[in-house]
Amino acid sequence: MANQFVDKEGKVNSLHKPVSRKRQIIAAVIGNTLEWYDFIVYGFMTSIISKLFFPADGNEFISLLMATATFGVGFFMRPVGGVLLGIYADRKGRKAAMQLIMAIMALVSLLIACAPPYAAIGIAAPVLIVIARLLQGFATGGEYASATAFLVETAPPAQRGLYGSWQLVGQMLAILGGAGMGALITHNLDQGQLESWGWRLPFLLGLLIAPVGLWIRRYMDETEAFVAASPEEASDGSLGGQLQRNHRHILLTIGLTIPGTAAFYVLLVNMPAYVHRQFGLPLDQAFAIQMLAVAWMTLLIPLSGALSDRIGRRPLLLWPYFGLLLLVYPGFSWLAAAPSIERLLVVQLLFCTMLGLSYGPAPTAMSELFPVKVRSTGVSIGYNLAVMIFGGFAPFIVTWLAGSTGSPIAPVYYLLLSTALGVLACYFLPRGRAVTGDDALPAIPLGQPPH
Repeated sequence: MANQFVDKEGKVNSLHKPVSRKRQIIAAVIGNTLEWYDFIVYGFMTSIISKLFFPADGNEFISLLMATATFGVGFFMRPVGGVLLGIYADRKGRKAAMQLIMAIMALVSLLIACAPPYAAIGIAAPVLIVIARLLQGFATGGEYASATAFLVETAPPAQRGLYGSWQLVGQMLAILGGAGMGALITHNLDQGQLESWGWRLPFLLGLLIAPVGLWIRRYMDETEAFVAASPEEASDGSLGGQLQRNHRHILLTIGLTIPGTAAFYVLLVNMPAYVHRQFGLPLDQAFAIQMLAVAWMTLLIPLSGALSDRIGRRPLLLWPYFGLLLLVYPGFSWLAAAPSIERLLVVQLLFCTMLGLSYGPAPTAMSELFPVKVRSTGVSIGYNLAVMIFGGFAPFIVTWLAGSTGSPIAPVYYLLLSTALGVLACYFLPRGRAVTGDDALPAIPLGQPPH
């Protein structure tokens, strides 16, 4: 590392004063928030983007399908970006990868914010949006694993669940920022203003704050675990080698990711537009409800992560997934029976409680399955495959289900399937703080407090 050297005794030393753990966490979370904000805000603006960039001879349903499909297109690049940026993070360091990712997302914000609509440049307009989404997918494919590895490796051994949970806190803050911008512009601008220039404001904000993220990440220290890890851990750094030696852990990572990612894009990103379209609820009020529910969930995530350090990751994944499995059908049915903002608030608070409890331990549980020198690559492969299949096209599938079946509770069927798969995966997660690739923190019996 540029800021470190190895002395005569073989110890790793720093050329400058080490950054405190608190500042490391703050830097990682702020950068993570800015990174995910750019990706998520597209989902909030889908209904407007569909009209401007994907016209279909007045057929709004087809336009919406095309826009949501473009939202999903970015997810095809998630595994590619995850593997390449994961390998980069495992070889060059977490800090270097996170800086590169932030620079790519700044370019994406510029592309979308300045893209002329279909009426101005024809087919080139949707092509620009597709290119931007592909770049977004590439960048975010490496963000989750790189940021998670950084947080977990920065943590004291007995607090990895708490530290890893800040990865999801960053994502929730990004949703709050995106929903806040959505509520602000939809409440204060009329439809004409929204479609002519207002929709660009959230992307311009992302463009303006990107340099802040780059500056913050510049002053992060590389993790000691990465610097100290022996080269033998990565003796076979090829993709084939990773798949062969860690295929069970990759499959487990996929299973653990499925319910969280499906719920993330159905219940958090797509929900305001869905209830507005299906139930006629005011879009600005739907965004406000989303902000309240996500704020509650954001508070739960670090509490759940800290609790997992004491009772283990497995119960705090299994039981919330099982709770969501039981709640999703009656919750949607109750909302559809008499749609109202009040009922939407109750339903979202219930759903977000289950998600908040499960999101806390999830990043650490997956990260602990892999050795340090292949951690970013291993988590990236499993996480991004699940996100590509079950997350990227979730809004498209839900929109298609609602249009083809006419059922106002179409998201239920998708969520039931994905959550059931997550419950199944939890049964294969080792009890206690599951660690198979990091000898620094051995697994403990379920319920036994850390030493």
